[in-house]
Amino acid sequence: MATPVDRRDVILERAADLFAKQGVAATTVREIAEAVGILSGSLYHHFASKDEIVDAIVTSFMEDLVTRYDAVLASESDPHAQLVGLVRASIATSAEHPHATEIYQNDARYLQADDGSAAVVKGARTVRSAWIQVLEGGAAAGVFRDDVPVKVVYPLLRDGLWLTARWFVPTRTYGYDELAADYVKVFVDGIAR
Repeated sequence: MATPVDRRDVILERAADLFAKQGVAATTVREIAEAVGILSGSLYHHFASKDEIVDAIVTSFMEDLVTRYDAVLASESDPHAQLVGLVRASIATSAEHPHATEIYQNDARYLQADDGSAAVVKGARTVRSAWIQVLEGGAAAGVFRDDVPVKVVYPLLRDGLWLTARWFVPTRTYGYDELAADYVKVFVDGIAR
C-alpha cells in the first residue's frame, strides 16, 4: 500500500523550489498551485497566504540552524572549535534545506522586515549573535586575528559560507564535508593567529 501524500508537504516543496528560483515577490499563488496540480483557491485550505508558506519554509530552516548552533556552542569551549562547528552546522543545514537557504539569502530583507515572521527575525538575530560571540571571544583570547574588526570579518565569513548554496553541487568525490573542510582551511584558518 502506498504512503499517502501530505498535500501540505508537497505545497511547501514546490513553493520552495519556485521561491528559490524566482524570488518570493515574483512567485504567485497561482504558480504554486499549478506546480502542485491544484486550483489556486484550494491552496488556501492549507495556508492562509503566500507569506505563510514562505514563513513555514524558512522557519523550519532557521529552527534547524539555531538548534545546531546551540549544540556547537554547548559542546565546545575553544573559539576555533566553535567556529569550525558553526561552519559545519551551517553547511549541513544548507544541504538539508537548499531551497530555504537560497530563499533566506535572496530575500533576507523581505523576510526580516518589520511585518516579517517573528521566528525568522529571532532566528536571524540568534545566528548573528552566535558568530559575533565566537569571533569576539576568539579575538579577545588571541585565537583569532584582531587587526580586522569583527563587524567586517563576520559578513565576509557569513556571505562566503551562505553563497555556496548558489553554486555548490556535491559530487561523489567532493561533498559537503569536503566543502566544509576547505572553507575552514581558507577562511577560519585564515583569521587564526
